[in-house]
Amino acid sequence: MKAIGFKKSLSIDQDQSLFEFETKKPEPGKRDLLVRIKAISVNPVDYKVRQSAAQDEELDDPKIIGWDAAGIVEEIGDGVKHFKPGDEVYYSGDITRPGCYAEFQNIDERIVGNKPENLNWQEAAALPLTTLTAWECIFDRLRIRENSGEGKKILIIGGAGGVGSIAIQLLKNLTRLKVIATASREATRNWCEKMGADEIVNHHDLLEQMADHKDNVDYILNFADTSGTWDAMTELIAPQGGICCVVNTTENVDLNALKNKSVSFHWELMFTRSMFETEDMIAQQKILQRVKELVEDKKIFSTMKKQFEGLDADVFKKVHKLQESGKSVGKNVIRY
Repeated sequence: MKAIGFKKSLSIDQDQSLFEFETKKPEPGKRDLLVRIKAISVNPVDYKVRQSAAQDEELDDPKIIGWDAAGIVEEIGDGVKHFKPGDEVYYSGDITRPGCYAEFQNIDERIVGNKPENLNWQEAAALPLTTLTAWECIFDRLRIRENSGEGKKILIIGGAGGVGSIAIQLLKNLTRLKVIATASREATRNWCEKMGADEIVNHHDLLEQMADHKDNVDYILNFADTSGTWDAMTELIAPQGGICCVVNTTENVDLNALKNKSVSFHWELMFTRSMFETEDMIAQQKILQRVKELVEDKKIFSTMKKQFEGLDADVFKKVHKLQESGKSVGKNVIRY
């Protein structure tokens, strides 16, 4: 099969930063689906792994990355209970296994959902990673209950990105929280408004913009800059509130600043369940199936923003460069 990978962590402008190669078509293992991939979307984790996985020495074999895909089940492995060949599926994946920059991919059925019937391949591929991340932040980490939140507020830092885009929609459809999202440019503000945010503020002067909300934000979701907004978050969060972050800190932060308010702090990594094969690993299948219903009921819509075409290294380099620019809005999708 054809695939795209790298053997050395290089600048995206360099020829071998991503390249095409031929490799053996995988065979499905226990509980695996072998999926013929129709479309994928690119996330920040893609370029971060590309930049870090082979810094010190060149890999013996090309590494295939990518963790968002939609496609058709080609074969099933032993023990598969929920899918059959011919099923149309969408999923994110397992960071410990080869990714979706390829014609075929093996994926554990417990982290796969049936593709929403009213979405095309590209629209479906835009959803899994960010949807799972946002859902787990809201309902698993912060433990916000559906239909709750009347009179309470949640601040989303990074509202126009892939995760922020779907988080706004989930919160507006499944909770009663007031959703405040950060965005600094006209394009990103417009996008947050389209997603359904109740209020939009500029993260460049967050404390000034949120002066009326000091000590009064019940929850914070940080999808952009944990270290750079730490002091603002500790001031804005309400006593006994909750903060959930997905971005690593780039410097030490003062966790003690949360103590007087008895604030809970949570990390979210969408890959945790698959990395450790947790007892509730199948929860991701259930989340994707639930979101399928929400999409088909037209309560949630795809966050795809830009489309590209072709299992081609130059196309992938172009999308990686866009992601690295920090100016990407919504999701960037590639159809094969």
